Amino acid sequence: MDAFSYLSVFLSIILGLALTQALQGVRGLVLARGTVRLFAPSLIWTGIVILICVQSWWASFGLVNVPSWNFLAFSMVIAQALCLYLLAALVLPDIASDGGIDLEHHYFRQRRWFHGTLFAMLLFSIVKDWVLSGHLPEPVNLGFHGFFGALAVVSLATTSRFWHLALAPFVGAVIIAYIALLFAQL
Repeated sequence: MDAFSYLSVFLSIILGLALTQALQGVRGLVLARGTVRLFAPSLIWTGIVILICVQSWWASFGLVNVPSWNFLAFSMVIAQALCLYLLAALVLPDIASDGGIDLEHHYFRQRRWFHGTLFAMLLFSIVKDWVLSGHLPEPVNLGFHGFFGALAVVSLATTSRFWHLALAPFVGAVIIAYIALLFAQL
C-alpha cells in the first residue's frame, strides 16, 4: 500500500469527525429549537465549516500525486485538518436537553478561538503547499488565503456586532467563489 493511502485514511477520519461535529450541532439546534435564540452568523459559519470539510476532502485527492512523503508534510496536512475539526467543534455550542441556548452569546464567547483557529488553518494550508511542492501556493490561491487571513485577524480584534453580522455571509459568498474558481475539477 502506498503512503497516500495511509494518509488519506487518517485524513478522512479527521474530516469525517469534523463533519459529524458540525452536523451534530445542527441536529442539537433542531431538537432544542424551542429554547434556542438564533444568531445568523453562527448558522452561516456552520454551513461554511461544512463546506470547507467537503472541499478539503475533495482537494485531498490531489495529494495522490505527491511523489514522496516525509513527516513534516504529513504533519502539515494533518494540522490543517485538525484546525478544521476545532472550527467544527467551536462553531456551535453543545446542546443540553434542558435548553436555554443563546447562539450570539456563544459566538462572541468563542470568537477569538474560532477566528484564531481559522487563521492557523490558513497558515498550515500555505505551509503545507510549500512543504509539498517547494513553493508557495499559486498567486490566486495565495491571495485568497491572505484575504481570508486578514478577515480572521480583524475578527479577532473586533467585537463589533455589525462586523460579525456582515462577515459571515460575505465569507460564505467568497468561499463559494474560491471553490468554484480553484476546485471545480480535480
